[in-house]
Amino acid sequence: MSGTTAAAARPRSVGDGGNRWAVLVVLCVSLLLVAVDATVLHVAVPAVTEDLRPSGVELLWIVDAYPLVCAALLILFGTLGDRVGRRRVLLLGYAIFGVASAFAAFATSPEVLIAARALLGVGGAMIMPATLSVLRAVFPDRRERAMAIGIWTAVAAVGAATGPLLGGFLVENFRWGAVFLINIPLMLVLLPVARWLLPESRSGAEGPWDVLGALMAAAGVLGLVFGVKRLGVGHGVLDAATTLPLLAGAALLAGFVQRQRSRRHPLVDVRMFAAATFSTSVGCIVLAMLALVGLQLIAVQYLQLILGLSPVETGLRLLPLTFAAMAAGATGSYTLRRIGPRRMVCGGFLLTAAAVLLLTLMGQHDRPLLLTAGFVLLGFGLQTTLFASYESMLSEAPAKQAGGAAAIGETSYQLGAGMGIALLGSVMNAAYAPAFGSLVGVPPAASAAASHSLGEAYQVSDRLGGAAGELLRSTARTSFVHGLHVTLVVSAALLLLGAVAALRLPRGMECAAVRPAPAEPRKAGCPGRAALPASRAPNDATTPPREVASRP
Repeated sequence: MSGTTAAAARPRSVGDGGNRWAVLVVLCVSLLLVAVDATVLHVAVPAVTEDLRPSGVELLWIVDAYPLVCAALLILFGTLGDRVGRRRVLLLGYAIFGVASAFAAFATSPEVLIAARALLGVGGAMIMPATLSVLRAVFPDRRERAMAIGIWTAVAAVGAATGPLLGGFLVENFRWGAVFLINIPLMLVLLPVARWLLPESRSGAEGPWDVLGALMAAAGVLGLVFGVKRLGVGHGVLDAATTLPLLAGAALLAGFVQRQRSRRHPLVDVRMFAAATFSTSVGCIVLAMLALVGLQLIAVQYLQLILGLSPVETGLRLLPLTFAAMAAGATGSYTLRRIGPRRMVCGGFLLTAAAVLLLTLMGQHDRPLLLTAGFVLLGFGLQTTLFASYESMLSEAPAKQAGGAAAIGETSYQLGAGMGIALLGSVMNAAYAPAFGSLVGVPPAASAAASHSLGEAYQVSDRLGGAAGELLRSTARTSFVHGLHVTLVVSAALLLLGAVAALRLPRGMECAAVRPAPAEPRKAGCPGRAALPASRAPNDATTPPREVASRP
């Protein structure tokens, strides 16, 4: 390859360390906005309900439209970015996200807000896989990429954790639409900065883009995630409205896999799943998110309904989890080089299981030190697992499949979150409800209503008043704490299962993306690959094979 051709094919950030890390800042800010938007609306639901008066079904769609649409379109836009340019898809996602935020902020009806949230999901599906695939192109060296992914995963955790805190602050001081309005000025800044700074990259893959396959994947993931969410809302009850989407989604995804196997130029190379490292990493992401989101949802209810904390106070109590996740992301690259993917993922799962079992000591009274210690261990352990899983998954995938691999990782993230709410929510309800079947002195209708949730039990007890109301409230609190303990034990068992699954990962971290010159000693922590002889070394060692990247 001539010097001119090599320079044209190389992302302009690769040769400039400062510019490369500036690109990472832009990608992380982009991810932060998308992650915050997934949870920022949760604390604004009462204000939205009071202002727009949505029905129960409309309220569910207001909350779920964003994650459902986002999860469904991740593979579609991730693979499209591989073909037409990842930066191009990312910039279009910025524009759509900003426009949708404006519609959501000034929505005057539930229907408009649902449509705006769905449009936000479209923008989010463009942004999320593009940030990870651009990162893959800009950091071809695995050692640097590991550090970048550590920062990227820490930002994702920060966004998800600070969403309720930011939302609580905005709702308490401004109109609920402010939770969306803050996106607009940030997108106005990001668009020109990203247009100027980010390199364009694409896979250079041959053959047409499989439109039908992309639509099959989108519809299949939508059906699967929708069915899982319905399962969580229905506390594990498999009715027709839950079973049909699950079956349709599974059938469409099976057809998608079969279609990709038979195509000469597949949308996603499903043979990646034959590699133990890739498939195990994806499974570990699902299990880690299953534990994180399910436990976080239950922890928020515990802090607000049992301990009586406000939304802002609840967000502050969860900050130790966020800071621990940031620390795990910041040190993840060093840890990965020292102990390798297998020990890191396995150790993260074991640490998280220990944290979950520690939290079983929680009761009806506040124990701040216990909660802080548990949340710190939980945040550090889960972030360690997520970091090593993402890094292993992305490094195992070919550079030309970066967008598709990133989309698979993000889809696993969303699917794990939905499964966590469905599974752990069902366990929680199964342990909580039975206590209301034999209350003496409480009307059966009141007991039945209180068995649905702790919040509803409080409302029913306030209406009853007197000894019956006090008995109902006391029973509800005791049952919730019992259900919390059972759920934590089940979660610990799932985390231990993840630790066992992680044993399929490689022991060491192989730095295959960039091989050192023969005279350069092999760096510690990256065993397993000797330097290539000078005659076999690639001409452009900083550009991944078959990866096409160019200046804007």
